[in-house]
Amino acid sequence: MEALAAGAARRLLVERGLRVPDLVREASARGVPVEEADAERLDALSEGVRHQGVAAEVPPPATLGERDLALREWPEDAIVVVLDGVEDPQNVGSAARSAEAAGASALVLRDRRAAGVTPAAIRASAGALLHLPVAVVANIPRALGRLKDAGFTVVGLDGDAGPDAFEGPPPEGRVALVAGSEERGLSRLAREACDTLVALPMRGRVGSLNAAAAVAAGLYGFLLRPAGHEKQE
Repeated sequence: MEALAAGAARRLLVERGLRVPDLVREASARGVPVEEADAERLDALSEGVRHQGVAAEVPPPATLGERDLALREWPEDAIVVVLDGVEDPQNVGSAARSAEAAGASALVLRDRRAAGVTPAAIRASAGALLHLPVAVVANIPRALGRLKDAGFTVVGLDGDAGPDAFEGPPPEGRVALVAGSEERGLSRLAREACDTLVALPMRGRVGSLNAAAAVAAGLYGFLLRPAGHEKQE
């Protein structure tokens, strides 16, 4: 449905005998052809991703480059989410879903040793990756420099940082929120490129959140929380 709403779907494939009238109606209204397909064909097309009997043919979303980050016209309160080497497409998709829901202006991904905008990531994003601009860059620290040139304050999520995210107010104006990889966290150079580092408080027995959960917590618990809700001593 999100692929249709984004105007990205070229064709809809529906498993023979499955009734999805809302999807078919929306596709018809947008002039998108609907074809019946057997389960084996959908299995082959989805390459192991659970398809629930429906697939949309969607071209790969266009991506931005590093230079675009400095040249783009950003809103004064823009939020950009940066993933520094996140390798699981499910995490990329889930982080994109949280970013788009929070009104982020863009998502930045690394192009090597990291998951990209794949069918699995798009599905995990519930279609958010079809709405959210994505920049794919070779060098995250350099991309953060581009964002700084565009007036962003760069905040890194780092479990080893001194202050926790609730000790003070978030930065004003444009903010880039950076999360590291599932195993290593922020790379050294990305950490050094941040203006400030904050930690999410961990009160249970596990020592960390996965990248997508950390992004969601950073967005809603730190950047978007109401003014005056800092932790009181």
